[in-house]
This record gives sequence, structure tokens and C-alpha cells, in this order.
Amino acid sequence: MADIDYFMITLSPFCYLAGDGLEQVAKKHGATITYKPCNLFQVFSQTGGVAPADRHPARQAYRLQELARIAKRRELPINLKPAFFPTNPAPSCYALIAAQNAGGGNVGGLAHSYMRGCWAEDKDVGDDAVVRACLEENGFDPALADSGLLSGAEAFAKNTEEAIQKGVFGAPMYVVNDQMFWGQDRLSYLDDYLAEQG
Repeated sequence: MADIDYFMITLSPFCYLAGDGLEQVAKKHGATITYKPCNLFQVFSQTGGVAPADRHPARQAYRLQELARIAKRRELPINLKPAFFPTNPAPSCYALIAAQNAGGGNVGGLAHSYMRGCWAEDKDVGDDAVVRACLEENGFDPALADSGLLSGAEAFAKNTEEAIQKGVFGAPMYVVNDQMFWGQDRLSYLDDYLAEQG
């Protein structure tokens, strides 16, 4: 059974626009998913990338066009200028890590609820009340926002270092064995690869 390492961040619009595509592919092939929230801004700086706000205006404009097109194709609502972007991704990322470690709830649903909150619902996923509400909505103890803080922070840093070492340079990035798939539009390639692995 394959394990998919999913390097992501709760602020990524492209992770949001993947919807539940990763979860569907994993279910189809009996694969497991390890959600690995990481500091994408640090990953950018270590791998030659540039944070969206620091990109040339032409690249920023094109990014917004792409987001609108993908959202339309996927039939997902999107606010191209969310009220709380950028915000501090750490609280939601730490909570996601803590929830995955705790088990018993819907980790994929939790990840999507944070991303949907940012990109479609104008919620601040850096706010404690939002973090807790999303945990509860997906079957987790909202107290994980506190109890999982230290372990979440440690895992977040570890995931970031692992991402850089493995050659991750953006999100979403799906890693299986030595194969890397970058972007929500590469899920069909991941699907093909898992099918080939039998």
C-alpha cells in the first residue's frame, strides 16, 4: 500500500482548489495520506522561489487569472482578495498536525475547512476561535489547539526541513517513493502512477 506525503500549507489557494481530489485518488488505490503542513515561505526562500506578494506584478496578475479559471472549472467558490490573506498559518497548521496525530476525525476535511475558510469564507485561520471551530466541525477535540501546540510546532519545523531535503519547492506537492507531483493539476498523474504500482 502506497503512502502519499502531502506537503502543504493551510494558506495555499492551489491546495484549496485541489478540493478532495487527493483523498479520492488515495481511496481509489487504497493509499494512505500523511499530511505534512510546512512553512512554504521558508521553502520558497531555500529553493529559489518567491512569495506571491514579492513577485513581479505580471506574475501576480496571471496568478489571479489562473485561480479564477481553476475555481470555475472545479466549481469551487473563491475570493481572489480574501480578507485575511496573508495571515499567520501556524495555528491552523499546528492544529492539523495535532489532529492527525490524535486520530479519530476527518483530517482531510479539517485541512479543507481551513483552506476554504481563507479562500471562500473570509475567515482568519490564524484566529484561535476559527481554528477551534474547524477542529470541532471535523470530529476533533477543539482543545487540540492548545494541547498540540508544542508537538505541532516541532513537526511543522521538521516537515519544512524534510520538504527542502526532498526537493519540494511549492504546494500542493504530493510525494510517493521517489516521485513528486506538484500542483492540483497533477493529481491525474499521481492517479496514473499509483495504478502502475498495482
